[in-house]
Amino acid sequence: MSDGFTRRSVLCAAVVGGLLTACGTSAPKKVGGLGTARPGDRLAALADLPKGGGALVDTPGNGQVLLVRTADDQVRAFNPTCPHQGTTVEPPTAGVITCPTHKSTFDPATGEVRTGPSTKGLTEIPISVSGDAVVVA
Repeated sequence: MSDGFTRRSVLCAAVVGGLLTACGTSAPKKVGGLGTARPGDRLAALADLPKGGGALVDTPGNGQVLLVRTADDQVRAFNPTCPHQGTTVEPPTAGVITCPTHKSTFDPATGEVRTGPSTKGLTEIPISVSGDAVVVA
């Protein structure tokens, strides 16, 4: 090799370039809320949400919504970002939504804070049930 390049320097540059490329291809972090979803967009099948439970649902535009099934045909939706420090909350278990970071808890039917450190509840997102689907309202 000429011009001051050695086989070793070319290989090192290739490895470093490959590592930087691999690091740059990670998926962007989901943002709480509807993203670019529009009224009428389908978020989930009602059958995919267990009664008393829920699911985190990805939306177009890198958004994410927490859907909670409170009754046979009733679903509530919340921005899953904990108001305390921005961690994504978990779907409800045993009748409570919990933030995994500092253990704030929220009412799955209303999104209201039950225990802190969060002092604010989850922000509700307008949705409706249309037939067997949950859609953006």
